[in-house]
Amino acid sequence: MKKIKTTVIIPNYNGIQYLENCLRSLKDEPAHIIVVDNGSADGSFEVTEKMKREMALKTIRFPENTGFCHAVNAGILASATEYVIFLNNDTVVEPGFVKELEKAVERNGNIFSASAKMLSMHEKERIDDAGDLYCALGWAFAIGKGKPEQKYEKSYDIFASCGGASLFRRAVLEKIGMFDENHFAYLEDIDLGYRSLLYGYRNVYAPKARVYHAGSASSGSRYNKFKVDLTSRNSIYLIYKNMPLWQIVLNLPFLLAGFGIKTLFFWRKGFGCDYLCGLHRGFMLCRSAEGKKHKIVRRDIRFGAYCRVQCALWINVIRRFLV
Repeated sequence: MKKIKTTVIIPNYNGIQYLENCLRSLKDEPAHIIVVDNGSADGSFEVTEKMKREMALKTIRFPENTGFCHAVNAGILASATEYVIFLNNDTVVEPGFVKELEKAVERNGNIFSASAKMLSMHEKERIDDAGDLYCALGWAFAIGKGKPEQKYEKSYDIFASCGGASLFRRAVLEKIGMFDENHFAYLEDIDLGYRSLLYGYRNVYAPKARVYHAGSASSGSRYNKFKVDLTSRNSIYLIYKNMPLWQIVLNLPFLLAGFGIKTLFFWRKGFGCDYLCGLHRGFMLCRSAEGKKHKIVRRDIRFGAYCRVQCALWINVIRRFLV
């Protein structure tokens, strides 16, 4: 019997509409499965317990919603395999999903993570996410969103792997740190990808690992008060913790333009005040003892790594409008 190399970690919060289909799609995949329930009150935890009769899986349950980051970290600590896959509860994977992600990272020992081809659950021929990029404007974005999947059949390097369907080397997580729980949710995967690049690792897109994604299963919609507030807060924190002062100053014209455009965008959507409140909370988090504790210490990172990331930030401004 072949050794299992991967544990699939599924954070769940009130995902009864999707969770059973997600678990069934993993039934024949060569992986251990851990469902981390964040205080669900919709019966989805009971669905997980019922599924134990049909397949081998482990459950962890918290009495309240501790956040996506804490849930995933708990799953990592409960795992013992070489790789871990983070998978959203509103996904359905195609056969071979786990093996294809394993093959993608095993191409090179310097590859930290592999991001699956995420397709829209509602328009199965359309891309939902083909890897994530982050740019000097302070924007994170999914490659190929809404575009035909045929355009994204080749592997390439990305800034970060989407936390919704990606594989990570557990040994590297132990070295550079797991998800920063200050994020609670949103942009935590960009932060992890950023950190991995600073430490000299690569992240890649794995087009043969296919998964269908419904989207916004926990927050309820693409744009809402909770999501806009938390994402804007985390966008400030992400910059503070990963960029030294000289790099923030260098990018300041881009960042001011980027945050200005976002403010206008969310104002037109009816979430302008929520976005600005989130930015304010982001600055407050950066000033707090908890925020300062997680700032990347420059002596741990080579100057060349900052330069390589900076080039990627500039290039990704252009890629934002091409991919």
